[in-house]
Amino acid sequence: MEVLIPILAAAVRSGTPILYATLGEILTERSGVQNLGLEGLMLMGAFMGFSVTHATGNPWLGVVAAFVKGAAISLVHAFLSVSIGANQVVSGLAVAMFGTGASALLGRKMVGLTVTGFGKIPVPVLSGIPVIGPVFFDHDPLVYISYGLAFFLYWFIFHTRPGLNLRAVGESPIVVDAMGLSAARLRYVYTLVGGGLAAVGGSYLSLAYTKMWSEGMSAGRGWIAVALVIFALWNPVRAILGSYLFGGVGAMQLRIQAAGTSFPAPILMMMPYIFTILVLLVISVKKGKGILLGSPGALGVPYSREERT
Repeated sequence: MEVLIPILAAAVRSGTPILYATLGEILTERSGVQNLGLEGLMLMGAFMGFSVTHATGNPWLGVVAAFVKGAAISLVHAFLSVSIGANQVVSGLAVAMFGTGASALLGRKMVGLTVTGFGKIPVPVLSGIPVIGPVFFDHDPLVYISYGLAFFLYWFIFHTRPGLNLRAVGESPIVVDAMGLSAARLRYVYTLVGGGLAAVGGSYLSLAYTKMWSEGMSAGRGWIAVALVIFALWNPVRAILGSYLFGGVGAMQLRIQAAGTSFPAPILMMMPYIFTILVLLVISVKKGKGILLGSPGALGVPYSREERT
Protein backbone atom coordinates (compact mmCIF):
# COMPACT_ATOMS: atom_id res chain seq x y z
CA MET A 1 0.00 0.00 0.00
CA GLU A 2 2.89 2.36 0.73
CA VAL A 3 3.95 1.97 -2.89
CA LEU A 4 0.42 2.36 -4.26
CA ILE A 5 -0.53 5.57 -2.43
CA PRO A 6 2.08 7.80 -4.16
CA ILE A 7 0.97 6.41 -7.55
CA LEU A 8 -2.69 7.14 -6.83
CA ALA A 9 -1.84 10.64 -5.60
CA ALA A 10 0.20 11.21 -8.76
CA ALA A 11 -2.78 10.01 -10.83
CA VAL A 12 -4.95 12.71 -9.25
CA ARG A 13 -2.37 15.43 -9.97
CA SER A 14 -1.73 14.17 -13.50
CA GLY A 15 -5.45 13.88 -14.21
CA THR A 16 -6.43 17.33 -12.92
CA PRO A 17 -5.56 19.32 -16.08
CA ILE A 18 -7.39 16.70 -18.15
CA LEU A 19 -10.40 17.00 -15.83
CA TYR A 20 -10.64 20.77 -16.29
CA ALA A 21 -10.45 20.44 -20.07
CA THR A 22 -12.99 17.60 -20.07
CA LEU A 23 -15.46 19.52 -17.93
CA GLY A 24 -15.14 22.50 -20.25
CA GLU A 25 -15.74 20.37 -23.33
CA ILE A 26 -18.74 18.68 -21.72
CA LEU A 27 -20.35 22.10 -21.30
CA THR A 28 -19.51 23.05 -24.87
CA GLU A 29 -20.75 19.82 -26.41
CA ARG A 30 -23.87 19.76 -24.26
CA SER A 31 -24.79 23.01 -26.02
CA GLY A 32 -24.36 21.36 -29.43
CA VAL A 33 -20.95 22.82 -30.31
CA GLN A 34 -17.89 20.61 -30.74
CA ASN A 35 -14.52 22.15 -30.01
CA LEU A 36 -11.51 20.04 -31.01
CA GLY A 37 -9.15 22.87 -30.11
CA LEU A 38 -8.60 21.83 -26.49
CA GLU A 39 -4.90 21.16 -27.06
CA GLY A 40 -4.34 24.70 -28.30
CA LEU A 41 -6.51 26.19 -25.56
CA MET A 42 -4.56 24.32 -22.88
CA LEU A 43 -1.24 25.51 -24.28
CA MET A 44 -2.39 29.12 -24.46
CA GLY A 45 -3.77 28.82 -20.94
CA ALA A 46 -0.46 27.40 -19.72
CA PHE A 47 1.45 30.25 -21.36
CA MET A 48 -0.91 33.01 -20.21
CA GLY A 49 -1.10 31.69 -16.66
CA PHE A 50 2.68 31.39 -16.44
CA SER A 51 3.47 34.77 -17.99
CA VAL A 52 1.00 36.67 -15.79
CA THR A 53 2.18 34.85 -12.67
CA HIS A 54 5.82 35.50 -13.57
CA ALA A 55 5.06 39.21 -13.99
CA THR A 56 2.84 39.66 -10.92
CA GLY A 57 3.88 36.90 -8.55
CA ASN A 58 0.19 36.02 -8.04
CA PRO A 59 -0.81 32.60 -9.42
CA TRP A 60 -4.52 33.33 -8.94
CA LEU A 61 -4.21 36.23 -11.38
CA GLY A 62 -2.53 33.77 -13.73
CA VAL A 63 -5.50 31.39 -13.53
CA VAL A 64 -7.96 34.22 -14.18
CA ALA A 65 -5.89 35.43 -17.13
CA ALA A 66 -5.79 31.89 -18.53
CA PHE A 67 -9.58 31.60 -18.30
CA VAL A 68 -10.08 34.92 -20.05
CA LYS A 69 -7.61 33.98 -22.77
CA GLY A 70 -9.31 30.64 -23.35
CA ALA A 71 -12.71 32.31 -23.53
CA ALA A 72 -11.40 34.94 -25.96
CA ILE A 73 -10.00 32.33 -28.34
CA SER A 74 -13.19 30.29 -28.04
CA LEU A 75 -15.16 33.39 -29.03
CA VAL A 76 -13.64 33.09 -32.49
CA HIS A 77 -14.63 29.43 -32.64
CA ALA A 78 -18.15 30.30 -31.47
CA PHE A 79 -18.49 33.01 -34.10
CA LEU A 80 -17.41 30.66 -36.88
CA SER A 81 -19.48 27.72 -35.63
CA VAL A 82 -22.63 29.43 -34.37
CA SER A 83 -22.97 32.66 -36.31
CA ILE A 84 -21.48 31.64 -39.65
CA GLY A 85 -22.26 27.93 -39.51
CA ALA A 86 -18.73 26.87 -40.45
CA ASN A 87 -17.56 23.29 -40.11
CA GLN A 88 -16.91 22.84 -36.39
CA VAL A 89 -14.23 20.21 -36.86
CA VAL A 90 -12.20 22.46 -39.15
CA SER A 91 -12.66 25.45 -36.86
CA GLY A 92 -11.63 23.43 -33.81
CA LEU A 93 -8.52 22.10 -35.52
CA ALA A 94 -7.62 25.68 -36.46
CA VAL A 95 -7.86 26.64 -32.78
CA ALA A 96 -5.61 23.73 -31.86
CA MET A 97 -2.97 24.69 -34.43
CA PHE A 98 -3.16 28.38 -33.55
CA GLY A 99 -2.75 27.74 -29.83
CA THR A 100 0.15 25.35 -30.39
CA GLY A 101 2.01 27.74 -32.67
CA ALA A 102 1.23 30.96 -30.81
CA SER A 103 2.20 29.57 -27.41
CA ALA A 104 5.50 28.30 -28.81
CA LEU A 105 6.25 31.65 -30.45
CA LEU A 106 5.26 33.86 -27.53
CA GLY A 107 6.87 31.62 -24.93
CA ARG A 108 10.32 31.32 -26.49
CA LYS A 109 11.92 33.73 -24.03
CA MET A 110 10.32 32.04 -21.04
CA VAL A 111 11.56 28.51 -21.62
CA GLY A 112 13.28 27.28 -18.47
CA LEU A 113 11.95 30.05 -16.20
CA THR A 114 10.11 29.08 -13.03
CA VAL A 115 7.41 30.58 -10.80
CA THR A 116 6.35 29.97 -7.21
CA GLY A 117 2.89 28.84 -8.32
CA PHE A 118 0.59 26.72 -6.16
CA GLY A 119 1.89 24.53 -3.37
CA LYS A 120 0.33 21.70 -1.41
CA ILE A 121 -2.24 22.67 1.22
CA PRO A 122 -3.30 19.58 3.16
CA VAL A 123 -6.97 19.65 4.20
CA PRO A 124 -7.22 19.56 8.00
CA VAL A 125 -8.57 16.26 9.39
CA LEU A 126 -9.36 14.83 5.92
CA SER A 127 -5.69 14.63 4.91
CA GLY A 128 -5.07 12.40 7.93
CA ILE A 129 -7.51 9.70 6.83
CA PRO A 130 -5.55 6.55 5.90
CA VAL A 131 -5.14 6.06 2.13
CA ILE A 132 -7.94 8.49 1.16
CA GLY A 133 -6.27 11.45 2.87
CA PRO A 134 -2.90 11.42 1.08
CA VAL A 135 -4.50 10.44 -2.23
CA PHE A 136 -7.24 13.09 -2.40
CA PHE A 137 -6.65 15.72 0.28
CA ASP A 138 -2.94 16.52 0.16
CA HIS A 139 -2.81 18.65 -2.97
CA ASP A 140 -2.88 22.23 -4.19
CA PRO A 141 -6.05 24.40 -4.27
CA LEU A 142 -6.75 23.84 -7.98
CA VAL A 143 -7.16 20.12 -7.35
CA TYR A 144 -9.75 20.77 -4.65
CA ILE A 145 -11.57 23.24 -6.88
CA SER A 146 -11.77 20.63 -9.63
CA TYR A 147 -13.56 18.26 -7.23
CA GLY A 148 -16.21 20.82 -6.40
CA LEU A 149 -16.51 21.99 -9.99
CA ALA A 150 -17.28 18.51 -11.29
CA PHE A 151 -20.05 17.90 -8.77
CA PHE A 152 -21.41 21.42 -9.20
CA LEU A 153 -21.65 20.96 -12.97
CA TYR A 154 -23.39 17.62 -12.49
CA TRP A 155 -25.98 19.32 -10.27
CA PHE A 156 -26.24 22.26 -12.66
CA ILE A 157 -26.74 20.18 -15.80
CA PHE A 158 -29.15 17.60 -14.43
CA HIS A 159 -30.99 19.36 -11.58
CA THR A 160 -31.51 23.01 -12.56
CA ARG A 161 -33.64 24.86 -15.08
CA PRO A 162 -30.61 26.51 -16.79
CA GLY A 163 -29.08 23.03 -17.04
CA LEU A 164 -32.27 21.77 -18.67
CA ASN A 165 -32.00 24.62 -21.18
CA LEU A 166 -28.38 23.63 -21.85
CA ARG A 167 -29.34 20.03 -22.55
CA ALA A 168 -32.26 21.17 -24.68
CA VAL A 169 -30.15 23.39 -26.92
CA GLY A 170 -27.78 20.48 -27.46
CA GLU A 171 -30.62 18.19 -28.43
CA SER A 172 -32.92 20.52 -30.38
CA PRO A 173 -32.15 24.23 -30.73
CA ILE A 174 -35.48 24.69 -32.54
CA VAL A 175 -37.32 23.78 -29.35
CA VAL A 176 -35.22 26.22 -27.33
CA ASP A 177 -36.03 29.05 -29.74
CA ALA A 178 -39.71 28.09 -29.55
CA MET A 179 -39.49 28.50 -25.76
CA GLY A 180 -38.45 32.12 -26.26
CA LEU A 181 -34.77 31.54 -25.49
CA SER A 182 -31.87 32.22 -27.84
CA ALA A 183 -30.13 29.02 -28.91
CA ALA A 184 -27.27 31.04 -30.39
CA ARG A 185 -26.74 32.96 -27.15
CA LEU A 186 -26.67 29.78 -25.08
CA ARG A 187 -24.19 28.18 -27.44
CA TYR A 188 -21.97 31.25 -27.28
CA VAL A 189 -22.00 31.30 -23.48
CA TYR A 190 -21.15 27.64 -23.00
CA THR A 191 -18.52 27.62 -25.74
CA LEU A 192 -16.75 30.52 -24.05
CA VAL A 193 -17.02 29.03 -20.55
CA GLY A 194 -15.89 25.63 -21.83
CA GLY A 195 -12.88 27.15 -23.57
CA GLY A 196 -11.99 29.07 -20.43
CA LEU A 197 -12.02 25.92 -18.31
CA ALA A 198 -9.80 24.12 -20.81
CA ALA A 199 -7.32 26.99 -20.54
CA VAL A 200 -7.43 26.74 -16.74
CA GLY A 201 -6.45 23.10 -17.15
CA GLY A 202 -3.46 24.28 -19.13
CA SER A 203 -2.55 26.85 -16.46
CA TYR A 204 -2.49 24.02 -13.90
CA LEU A 205 0.39 22.47 -15.82
CA SER A 206 2.57 25.59 -15.62
CA LEU A 207 1.49 26.86 -12.18
CA ALA A 208 1.11 23.68 -10.12
CA TYR A 209 2.23 20.55 -11.95
CA THR A 210 5.64 21.74 -13.18
CA LYS A 211 5.80 25.44 -12.11
CA MET A 212 7.72 26.24 -15.26
CA TRP A 213 7.08 26.89 -18.93
CA SER A 214 8.11 24.60 -21.74
CA GLU A 215 6.94 24.38 -25.33
CA GLY A 216 4.21 21.84 -25.95
CA MET A 217 3.87 21.06 -22.26
CA SER A 218 0.27 19.83 -22.62
CA ALA A 219 1.74 16.79 -24.43
CA GLY A 220 -1.52 15.71 -26.04
CA ARG A 221 -3.70 16.05 -22.94
CA GLY A 222 -6.17 18.16 -24.90
CA TRP A 223 -6.77 15.34 -27.36
CA ILE A 224 -7.17 12.89 -24.49
CA ALA A 225 -9.81 15.22 -23.00
CA VAL A 226 -11.73 15.20 -26.28
CA ALA A 227 -11.86 11.41 -26.13
CA LEU A 228 -12.63 11.43 -22.43
CA VAL A 229 -15.85 13.38 -23.01
CA ILE A 230 -17.14 10.35 -24.91
CA PHE A 231 -15.81 7.97 -22.25
CA ALA A 232 -17.68 9.99 -19.60
CA LEU A 233 -20.88 10.02 -21.68
CA TRP A 234 -21.05 13.81 -21.24
CA ASN A 235 -21.37 13.36 -17.46
CA PRO A 236 -19.13 15.57 -15.23
CA VAL A 237 -18.94 13.03 -12.38
CA ARG A 238 -17.91 10.22 -14.71
CA ALA A 239 -15.25 12.61 -16.01
CA ILE A 240 -13.55 12.50 -12.59
CA LEU A 241 -13.04 8.76 -12.80
CA GLY A 242 -11.94 8.92 -16.42
CA SER A 243 -9.47 11.77 -15.84
CA TYR A 244 -7.76 10.01 -12.95
CA LEU A 245 -7.73 6.75 -14.86
CA PHE A 246 -5.93 8.39 -17.77
CA GLY A 247 -3.77 10.37 -15.36
CA GLY A 248 -2.84 7.14 -13.65
CA VAL A 249 -1.72 5.60 -16.93
CA GLY A 250 0.54 8.60 -17.51
CA ALA A 251 1.86 8.47 -13.95
CA MET A 252 2.61 4.76 -14.29
CA GLN A 253 4.68 5.21 -17.42
CA LEU A 254 6.75 7.88 -15.63
CA ARG A 255 7.28 5.56 -12.67
CA ILE A 256 8.35 2.73 -14.92
CA GLN A 257 10.81 5.01 -16.69
CA ALA A 258 12.19 6.29 -13.36
CA ALA A 259 12.69 2.70 -12.20
CA GLY A 260 15.21 2.25 -15.01
CA THR A 261 13.58 -0.76 -16.64
CA SER A 262 14.78 -1.99 -20.01
CA PHE A 263 11.31 -1.52 -21.52
CA PRO A 264 11.57 0.81 -24.57
CA ALA A 265 10.92 4.44 -23.52
CA PRO A 266 8.98 5.39 -26.69
CA ILE A 267 6.44 2.64 -26.01
CA LEU A 268 6.04 3.83 -22.42
CA MET A 269 5.38 7.37 -23.65
CA MET A 270 2.73 6.00 -26.00
CA MET A 271 0.81 4.26 -23.21
CA PRO A 272 -1.73 7.04 -22.42
CA TYR A 273 -2.60 7.46 -26.09
CA ILE A 274 -2.82 3.73 -26.78
CA PHE A 275 -5.14 3.47 -23.80
CA THR A 276 -7.24 6.35 -25.19
CA ILE A 277 -7.65 4.56 -28.52
CA LEU A 278 -8.60 1.29 -26.83
CA VAL A 279 -11.24 3.04 -24.70
CA LEU A 280 -12.74 4.73 -27.75
CA LEU A 281 -12.85 1.41 -29.59
CA VAL A 282 -14.68 -0.28 -26.72
CA ILE A 283 -17.17 2.58 -26.41
CA SER A 284 -17.78 2.65 -30.16
CA VAL A 285 -18.54 -1.08 -30.19
CA LYS A 286 -20.94 -0.77 -27.27
CA LYS A 287 -22.68 2.22 -28.83
CA GLY A 288 -23.04 0.26 -32.03
CA LYS A 289 -24.84 -2.45 -30.05
CA GLY A 290 -27.11 0.15 -28.49
CA ILE A 291 -25.71 -0.39 -24.99
CA LEU A 292 -24.69 3.21 -24.35
CA LEU A 293 -26.47 6.47 -24.92
CA GLY A 294 -25.21 8.60 -27.76
CA SER A 295 -24.03 12.19 -27.94
CA PRO A 296 -26.30 15.27 -27.80
CA GLY A 297 -28.61 15.09 -30.80
CA ALA A 298 -27.59 18.40 -32.35
CA LEU A 299 -23.86 18.11 -31.63
CA GLY A 300 -21.86 19.59 -34.48
CA VAL A 301 -24.96 20.52 -36.47
CA PRO A 302 -25.10 24.21 -37.55
CA TYR A 303 -28.34 25.98 -36.68
CA SER A 304 -29.79 29.27 -37.82
CA ARG A 305 -33.01 30.63 -36.43
CA GLU A 306 -33.80 32.32 -39.73
CA GLU A 307 -33.44 29.05 -41.66
CA ARG A 308 -35.54 26.83 -39.39
CA THR A 309 -38.55 25.16 -40.94
